[in-house]
Amino acid sequence: MDVEKVFHMTGGVGDTSYARNSSLQKKGSDMVKHITIETIQEVYMKTTPKSIGIADLGCSSGQNTFSTIKTLVDAVGETCQKLSLYPPPEFRIYLNDLPTNDFNAIFKSLPDFYKELKEHRNYGISSPSDCSPAIYIAGYPGTFYGRLFPDNCLHFIYSSYSLHWLSRVPAGIYDKEGKSVNKGSIYISESSPAEVSQAYHRQFQEDFNLFLRSRSGELVSGGSAVLILLGRGGSDHVDRGNSFLWKILSRSFKILISKGQVDAKSLDEYDVHFYAASEDEIREEVSREGSFVVERLEMFEMEKKAEGEMSYGTAVAMAVRAIQESMISHHFGEEILDSLFDIFGKLVDEELGVEEISLLSFVLALKKL
Repeated sequence: MDVEKVFHMTGGVGDTSYARNSSLQKKGSDMVKHITIETIQEVYMKTTPKSIGIADLGCSSGQNTFSTIKTLVDAVGETCQKLSLYPPPEFRIYLNDLPTNDFNAIFKSLPDFYKELKEHRNYGISSPSDCSPAIYIAGYPGTFYGRLFPDNCLHFIYSSYSLHWLSRVPAGIYDKEGKSVNKGSIYISESSPAEVSQAYHRQFQEDFNLFLRSRSGELVSGGSAVLILLGRGGSDHVDRGNSFLWKILSRSFKILISKGQVDAKSLDEYDVHFYAASEDEIREEVSREGSFVVERLEMFEMEKKAEGEMSYGTAVAMAVRAIQESMISHHFGEEILDSLFDIFGKLVDEELGVEEISLLSFVLALKKL
């Protein structure tokens, strides 16, 4: 399966869309928003550019995208106030995701977004027309595992809940006949041969190194990045964390197999392009690539609360569906989606009643050397 051609968050604004099922990601990014704000403010104070380049990598679509832009614009605006630097810089904001992303939804929302900024962001100055920042937003489709932008055109890079997605399913999990050796599982599990976890780790190393090298060329000297990604707390790939959700999804598939709705062979042929890195692995790759210094690297976990009338398990199921729907539909067919994620949500709730599931995230602040 060609990940770049198939993988995308569910577009539009329907019940199963990413736009309506990404509140968990919003909660996570909000928990570490102070780090995002402090980092971009530091970049601006040190460089004071008249035109500031910002990229949101893996932006998807929906309000999370615009919330991020607002946060960054306001953070720089507040710094302008403190330093009495007027007018504020113009903002060049590049929204990046794979070509299959629903960029149309973003573009349709831009007029209202621009109107809101113009009406409400005057940074405390008496004449809004004199101080409202010029904001230029563009879509940049393509994989962030490689170069996207010209040399030295960015001051700040942001990526939220995207970098745990690999560029592909690791080639090392397939035998000489092209069949997956990870039978019965869609990610690293207790039953996975050792070469499966090794292959996933190698793919993460390759991808993350390429990501860092690419961003290094695009950032100005002293530019920074804030990256938020799912991860794990220790060296064991199999824990009661993010890997456990994939185990529950595998179990959900197996229930459908028992009902005759999914073919067992199809499950054996399906593996996810995901990797939950540890803190040591992240630091090792930053050090190995050599273009950045780690300013901050912190692990955090979101509080588990029901979403309105939804149980927490149902909210997790809807979030996972909005992310995985394109891949699962392509491989198994879309007719199983409702049943699959109904089972998945119930299993998550059941497991939470037995023992805690720790869904860990990292926030990584990098500065270009």
